[in-house]
Amino acid sequence: MREPNDEDLMARVAGGDEPAFRVLSERYAVRAVALARRFLGNEADAEEIAQEALLRVWRAAPRWQPTAAFGTWFYRIVVNLCLNHRRRAPFADLAEAGEPVDPRPDAQARLERRDEARQLAAAIAALPPRQRAVVLLTYWEGLSNSRTADVIGTSVGGVETLLVRARKALRGSLGSRIFSGD
Repeated sequence: MREPNDEDLMARVAGGDEPAFRVLSERYAVRAVALARRFLGNEADAEEIAQEALLRVWRAAPRWQPTAAFGTWFYRIVVNLCLNHRRRAPFADLAEAGEPVDPRPDAQARLERRDEARQLAAAIAALPPRQRAVVLLTYWEGLSNSRTADVIGTSVGGVETLLVRARKALRGSLGSRIFSGD
């Protein structure tokens, strides 16, 4: 009994035949690793390339057309993967990477922000009610002066006057360190 050729095996792989895929893998895995190793000069990357090439064969099997020999098609996959791999920026060694920097503020900065937020909330709460309303509606809710005027029943000029007075009062109680909103 003759051994099936690559194209016959691919036709069977297209139908989901895992044993046929195993035979193709056994025939081409070592060759793919060798080609990729010679191309890239790295054993670990070469093995990764070979695995990816075989995975692509499995995925593309249902669409495969025998317009060229299977080996030609397979080697083209390996070469393309090697070319793509070479285009990628090389990975730094883990030892060179150092410790990752935590982007979050440290504990001291978080405590300071929390303290500033409490001071600001207390200062806003101490404002006269209409000033407090325009500050909250304008700065926290993001309403325009016109919409704020509609909400509290005054003119845009009235809102602007209340904001000026509120900012002055907040600067007085907080200082420019916390409140610098003009």
